[in-house]
Amino acid sequence: MIKMYVMKTCPYCEYVEKQVKGNNQFEVIDISTHVKKLKEFLDLRDNNSAFDEAKKVGDVGIPCYVKEDGTITLSSAEVGLEPMPDGPACSIDGTGC
Repeated sequence: MIKMYVMKTCPYCEYVEKQVKGNNQFEVIDISTHVKKLKEFLDLRDNNSAFDEAKKVGDVGIPCYVKEDGTITLSSAEVGLEPMPDGPACSIDGTGC
């Protein structure tokens, strides 16, 4: 199962989340629903180089995918989903959201 970290207020997350509705290959984890889920995501973000580029440009790093083998990617295409065309990015400064 692929863990998919999202947030309801992120347009990009909403776009890819619709694609996995009813698909038991994905576990959707909304980091805005409980501080425990946010902490779990922040631990990933703070300790994995997959987020380096996102952090450099001020993006949050969601949606984020943890594959079954434990590797982390921010690429929807890498997990078989259609990326949002020319979609907004959710940056820490609020641009794009």
